[in-house]
Amino acid sequence: MRKIDKKQADSYFRIRTILITIYLLIGFVASFVVVFFAEELSGFTVNGMPFHYFMGAQGAILIFIILLFVNAIVNDRVDKKFGLDQDQKQ
Repeated sequence: MRKIDKKQADSYFRIRTILITIYLLIGFVASFVVVFFAEELSGFTVNGMPFHYFMGAQGAILIFIILLFVNAIVNDRVDKKFGLDQDQKQ
């Protein structure tokens, strides 16, 4: 593994920590906030189901799968930005 200086490593881990926090907040909203506001969200439908039921049955799972792909793409870009991608020869 390539060595990097402390200042660059600190900014790299700061970016990664911010991204993880954002992903966790999105997951929290998709899982718990939708259920908390189920009565208010039952007024409109998605695929013929009330929105809160759709999020519980399929929506939250779809959001988590999308977050996995977004996480992989964004982390690859961050790694390339800091020169830590695995494609480069050592």
